[in-house]
Amino acid sequence: MYRARTCSTPRDHGHPEESHPLSASYFERIDPHHYKPTAHASGAWDTDEMHFSPLAGLVVHAIDGYLAERPRQGGLLVSRISFDILGRLALDECEIRVESIRPGRTIELLEAVVDIAGRTAVRARAWLLAEGDTRAVAGGGDTRLAPPPDAIAARSLGSVWPGGHCASVDFRPLAPAEPGRATAWISTHLDLVAGEPSTPLASYVALIDTANGIAVRRSPTEWMFPNVDLTIHLHRQPEGRWVGLDTTVVFGPTGQGLTSSVLHDLHGPVGQAQQTLTVRPLPGRPPQAAPGA
Repeated sequence: MYRARTCSTPRDHGHPEESHPLSASYFERIDPHHYKPTAHASGAWDTDEMHFSPLAGLVVHAIDGYLAERPRQGGLLVSRISFDILGRLALDECEIRVESIRPGRTIELLEAVVDIAGRTAVRARAWLLAEGDTRAVAGGGDTRLAPPPDAIAARSLGSVWPGGHCASVDFRPLAPAEPGRATAWISTHLDLVAGEPSTPLASYVALIDTANGIAVRRSPTEWMFPNVDLTIHLHRQPEGRWVGLDTTVVFGPTGQGLTSSVLHDLHGPVGQAQQTLTVRPLPGRPPQAAPGA
């Protein structure tokens, strides 16, 4: 998650759930366009901020609502969605507005804007493409992740990251993580929005941004590497509650990095995700070379 202010060690400002009962969701709806985050949505770099992962899912939820209100114009499916994170994501009420900026019967481009405290914090664009039967030519891509999550013991992300979102994730690594490399299944028992069903796509997208935290290349107590964007390409619509991540993190020599993930569900690969990273040593800590460099 991108932070506009000076980077610092991941901070945990306490646990609101100790004094207030927690909702079983990441967000609660206030009105048709406004939502309030719960403590489950709190971030990993700073628990006074939102983790971007559930907010990305909320944007897709808002897009789904926008499409549901229109007269049906034939099947259009999200093929790509990109999110630009424009600043600090305060753990506060947010407003989401969706509009079509390139209408069409077979191809359409939607834009969603997230405002927090009167300031635009996220701008997202989604390409929707016509649904059709291409099973006769379907193929290619990566092999299915194995073993399935039911055969893997759950682990905690809380040993590396603070925050409500990371605590809410059911994390099942397929193998011990290496610096900058991990494969894992992740899921959550929480609803995206309290009392509202969400589509499989919205629930799926609500977990993808977690990828930047499962393949830690350097300790987040020594280095910052938040992402300033998230771009998701899909060749198939995801199904089910499990998100499979085959993730690689690369740090370049001039302060940039990239987290790349092949995305899976239980039936196989569904697409890819990319996150652009800003890599910085924490204030007061001199840069150190990676072991063996």
